[in-house]
Amino acid sequence: MKTDVRRNAVQQFATLTLLAIAAATITGCATQAVSPAEPEKLVADARTTLNNFLRDPDQTWIQQNLNRARGVLIAPQIVRAGFIFGGSGGRGVLVSRDGRAWAGPAFYDLVTGSVGFQAGVDVSEVVIVVMTEKGLNSLMSPSFKIGGDASITAGPVGAAAGSTITADLVAFARSKGIYGGLNLDGSIVNVNDGWNAAYYGRAALPPDILLRKTVTNPNAAPLLQEVASATR
Repeated sequence: MKTDVRRNAVQQFATLTLLAIAAATITGCATQAVSPAEPEKLVADARTTLNNFLRDPDQTWIQQNLNRARGVLIAPQIVRAGFIFGGSGGRGVLVSRDGRAWAGPAFYDLVTGSVGFQAGVDVSEVVIVVMTEKGLNSLMSPSFKIGGDASITAGPVGAAAGSTITADLVAFARSKGIYGGLNLDGSIVNVNDGWNAAYYGRAALPPDILLRKTVTNPNAAPLLQEVASATR
């Protein structure tokens, strides 16, 4: 019993340490000068990722329920790597709506840590559908922990797409054309102020971008139109 407790404590400490290191690394990168071309490319890649999910016959849940969503967080690349101690990380964009009009995107970093028997590197496209006001409000803060501040569940695929879901966030992952699970529970989501500023030409917080709509970028139109077309 004592051995199990000690092992669990070590695993928890290692996971928290990994999260802290990864978050600090990404935050440090976010403070460096960012070329506007970088967020522009991420927005274009996000549109491609969303299109992949919307056109796939196994993703009927997204196709049937996106019209009820308050927002969509799209990460074109979540990289998962490690041996024994592993972790995942990537950047994503959030678009949201008040009524029928979609706004955004706002830029975020996603970091998660895990401990276990694993090896290799995996790259996944991730779409997180924000289904509730609570889920959207959580993303308005500078940083929040998925599963703590807002509940999350893996999205149903294929025959299970008719399942009833009550979570704040519904996550879907696609790796090398195959849809599967990527455990995002416990992930840390941080606002990327540097990328927001580079994209909009001035400092902007998620509420400025998504709620008050005091900043806009015309280059976001293709992504916003893609989401709007899917929710009509």
